[in-house]
Amino acid sequence: MPRTLTIAEAAAQLGVSPAAAYAAARNGELPSLRLGKRVLVPRDAFERLLDGHPARELAPASAGGAR
Repeated sequence: MPRTLTIAEAAAQLGVSPAAAYAAARNGELPSLRLGKRVLVPRDAFERLLDGHPARELAPASAGGAR
């Protein structure tokens, strides 16, 4: 199983549009990391988010979010 989700995969699991998921990644509500032009969501952080942990508690600040 891949350790990351695409924004589209995360959006589908959350029941929101990809645009809403990108916006959530930009403002820190959805844990994410940027690799070149790709924005990925770490699966373990995503699962903890679904368990009720705020996104800002899920990853070190150095990981950065989508910008």
